[in-house]
Amino acid sequence: MFQVRYNYAAIHPHQEVSMRKRVVITGGSVITSLGCEWADILANLKAVKNCVRRMNDWDRYAKMNTRLASPVDFTMPDYPRKITRGLGRVAQLAFVSADKALESAGINKDDPELKNGRCGIAYGSSMGSVDSLLDFYSMLVLDDMTKMNATTYIKAMPQTCVANIGVILGLTGRVITTNTACTSSSHAIGFAYETIQRGLQDIMLAGGADELSPADAAVFDTLFATSSKNDTPEKTPAAYDKNRDGLVVGEGAGTLILEEYEHAKKRGAKIIAEIVGFGTNSDGTHITQPNRATQSIVMKLALEDACLDPSLIGYVSTHGTATDVGDIAESWATADVFQRPVPVSALKNYIGHTLGACGVIEAWLSILMMKEKWFCPNLNLEELDPRCGPLDYITGSGREIDTDYIMSNNFAFGGMNSSLIFRNISE
Repeated sequence: MFQVRYNYAAIHPHQEVSMRKRVVITGGSVITSLGCEWADILANLKAVKNCVRRMNDWDRYAKMNTRLASPVDFTMPDYPRKITRGLGRVAQLAFVSADKALESAGINKDDPELKNGRCGIAYGSSMGSVDSLLDFYSMLVLDDMTKMNATTYIKAMPQTCVANIGVILGLTGRVITTNTACTSSSHAIGFAYETIQRGLQDIMLAGGADELSPADAAVFDTLFATSSKNDTPEKTPAAYDKNRDGLVVGEGAGTLILEEYEHAKKRGAKIIAEIVGFGTNSDGTHITQPNRATQSIVMKLALEDACLDPSLIGYVSTHGTATDVGDIAESWATADVFQRPVPVSALKNYIGHTLGACGVIEAWLSILMMKEKWFCPNLNLEELDPRCGPLDYITGSGREIDTDYIMSNNFAFGGMNSSLIFRNISE
């Protein structure tokens, strides 16, 4: 039953097997509305806590249907101004997450290994800080540069997270910015994995962040894709439920520390999990409509990369946006690949859609659930939509599952698809 995982030559005969380095995760940190520490997050997941609330100050936005969001209770720590002056909220979330991830991996911020060219960063977000974007463009509206200063663009630029983290930490390795909306952080993890796998870096910080903005909600609202259960926020989002009515935007950040296996062993790092598969592709059909066929292919690409049979995957963390066509397409794409009712659940039902952060948050929490041998239920799934694919939708109080492999999937506007596979490992 157990497959040979590193038969790389069978898939890529033109490349040397020796080029394929093992990539492990030695640290991680997230900032979410469920909490920031795993103990708190786990307790809230087991309590089936919904973090969505009504945003009363959004009432001023005429013609916007939703008033719902999942904000994070976050205050920037008291870092020196030299660090914070170029950080808008999205980059604040990102840097604090990266800082704590390094600490969890046992890497000091002054460690020479961060600055020797063998440590890089892959990070993404949907955009820069919205307040700074408003200041940046105010000149064109007001014919006045008063609101612009030396850090306005630094906070507003799409690469603000990756640039600020890299400069503050003094990273001199590869920089990969993945501003691909809802696949930003899953792409960051995948591209960082490939970078280490090829032997180009020893360590990579990988993740993503997004801050909450009513404009983000408005983007989906114009597509009639947001939930309008404004008087019952605890009932939404409800991925795969017959009565779901759309997504809820959230905010947050997450960072994983990826490391070449032998490098991690040499420095005595605690190894949490291993990345064994990554797939990414494009629908090539529609900017906003999901494509069942190409979503299915991206999962197969990840499985091929890992040299794994689908039967070995014990759990799938789904993108699960709670949109009508999105849930149907994704659930059937998953069913097409696994050909069995594989256990699945959607973390967005708890924390909303964290956009550029969702990939890393969902991957990290799924990894930690794998280590707990318990996976969260699909919050608000009361009556399964019969149009969804035949999967094992976890409900009730969650599910105890002992598995060595999990998959985490994310999809984004523009037809951008990603799939990651993680192996449980403790060394």
